[in-house]
Formats: sequence, structure tokens, C-alpha cells
Amino acid sequence: MHHVEPIEWKPEGVVILDQLRLPGEVVYHTYTDYRHVARAIKDMIIRGAPAIGVAAAMGAALGAQHSKAETLDELRAEFAVITDTLAKTRPTAVDLFWAIKRFRRRFDELAHDAAPSSDPAAEIANIKAALIAEALLVHEERRAADRAIGKFGAELMPHTGRVMTQCNAGALATGGIGTALGVIRMAVDSGRTIEVLVPETRPYLQGARLTAWELHQDGIPLTLITDNMVGHFLRTGGVGAVVVGADRIAANGDTANKIGTYGISVLARENNVPFYVAAPISTLDLSLATGDAIPIEERSSHEVTHIAGVHIAPDVHAAHPAFDVTPNRYITAIITERGVAKPPYTETLRALAPSHH
Repeated sequence: MHHVEPIEWKPEGVVILDQLRLPGEVVYHTYTDYRHVARAIKDMIIRGAPAIGVAAAMGAALGAQHSKAETLDELRAEFAVITDTLAKTRPTAVDLFWAIKRFRRRFDELAHDAAPSSDPAAEIANIKAALIAEALLVHEERRAADRAIGKFGAELMPHTGRVMTQCNAGALATGGIGTALGVIRMAVDSGRTIEVLVPETRPYLQGARLTAWELHQDGIPLTLITDNMVGHFLRTGGVGAVVVGADRIAANGDTANKIGTYGISVLARENNVPFYVAAPISTLDLSLATGDAIPIEERSSHEVTHIAGVHIAPDVHAAHPAFDVTPNRYITAIITERGVAKPPYTETLRALAPSHH
């Protein structure tokens, strides 16, 4: 099944699809400066936790590739600045920090293994090439994880009927087939007849602009609804499941996802609709006991008072937490590439996480 590529590594640079311009225009930017990749993450030109991880990986490799460092020590110092810049972009999605930690570790391994030679230029060239290979590997792993999540999750979807999602956990958010939308895509591929209910996801409209666009491109039937219609449709609309992505999952299964998700989870419980989270292992943050410790990004109130630059409210204070936390008790299961975790999550998530995590 064809899906869109939000980010690609090309010889000419990192190519990123501008998600702020969708669905009206399909515009790609080519970045040759890691600082511009960092800006693209901060400004949500690329968004979605796994895709942010891929962007951070490619940004780190790009920064190293274009470094003018002539010694290993110079490159090491510069790489610290590069990864630091990428780390300061957005606080909630743990995939960003997972990717940065991985690249710092990989750099240390490469630097440690570099044979002290009379040719520092060759040494540096080898490290640059290995970091680019690592970024491509991260991208391929995301794709493979999405396919595995899709396979496990498809079996949990209704054979026929409606499924609700929130925000965009599709190809645009991961670089693969998507987490929540990957589950839906693979359920449809396996012969299930599913219609997707897509809340618009104010204030950024990722549901309306991105999820509706992806599903429409794929020919998967959907109905777009406004966020305040969620309860009505969960009560009356024959919804067989809710499936959403995640930006960070605490050790007990509490899950940060796009603002509005918590409300959907409560309304799903009230109406006996199973509520699933689909996310790669890299989204787990087992260092946090509960979701209370997850940092919640506050974005500008301008994004609430304006839509596409048009004033829709007077100049008043507007709140804009970009995420909320869904307590584990409302989550039926968490679907990962290594299997499906069910309560008690403190045990099942730890069992799924690789030991070095």
C-alpha cells in the first residue's frame, strides 16, 4: 500500500515534507544544516514522536557530515553541540531523546574504536559514514516497528464497523506506515471493513489536515468530526475500538498523547469501547513511575486564537498544552512491535522493553 514519506535521507540533504502546508500543498524542503532540521522539529514542519526520532537521528548525522572538524576532539566537541541543539527542540516525545542518546553512544563507540592513526581525516570520514549508516538504520527500524505494531494491532480491531483515532499517528508521524494508522491499514489489508472516525484535533488540526488526508489518499473510508462530537459518536456511533499513538509512556502505562486523548479515553470507558495505544518500544520511559512526571509542552496561545493565520478569537489569553496524559486504567492494551502489553503494565511493559532501555 502506498504511503507518503515525511522524511528521507538523500545525497543532497535531509528531505522533509512540510506538514504545516498539508493538505493544501505538498511541499518538500531539503536541509543541509542540522540547525534547520532542529527548527523544523520545533516548528512542527515534521511531527509525530517516531518521526521526530528519525529527524533527530538524521539531524545528528547531517551535522557530523558537514562538520569542518580536523581532529577527533574537534568533532567530539562539535557533535555535543549538534545533539544538544536537537535535544532542545520539543520536550514531551521521548523518541527524540532516545535517538539523541543512541547517537551519543554510537559516537563514543566509534571514537573509542578509531585506531590512532597518522591520518585523522580518514578517521573522521569513517565516523561520519558510520553515523549516516546509523541514521538510515533508525529509519528502517521505525518502518519495521510500524509493520510489527500493525500486525499485532490489526487482530484487535473489529471485523467490521467504526474505529476512532486522535491526532495523526500515521505515516506522516513515523516514517513508516504509522502506529495507530498502521494498525488500521493492516486491519484493512487483512480484509476487515473499517470506517475511521477522525476528530479534527484542535488547535493544530492534525486529524483534519493530516489523518484525513492520509486515509483519503489510501482509499480508507473516514468521517471527519469536530473534537466536541467525540462523546456523541462513542455513545451512538457503533465504534468498535479507539486506537491512538503516544509520545511518552510511563512505567505504569500512563500515556502522554496529543491533547484531547484523555477525554476520549474516559468517554470510551463510559461507553465500553476498548481503547488501545499503539507505539514503539522507544516511546516507553521506564524511568518515570507514573504519567505525572511527563513534561507537558506548552505551545503558543497564538496557535489557538488563529487558524492558518486568521484571527478566530479576540486577543485574549488562550491555553495550549500540546499533550495530556491518559491514566493507565483507561487503556485496554498497549501495542508495541514486541507484542501487546495488558495490565498490570508495570510488569508487562518492563518485560517487553530491551534490557539496555
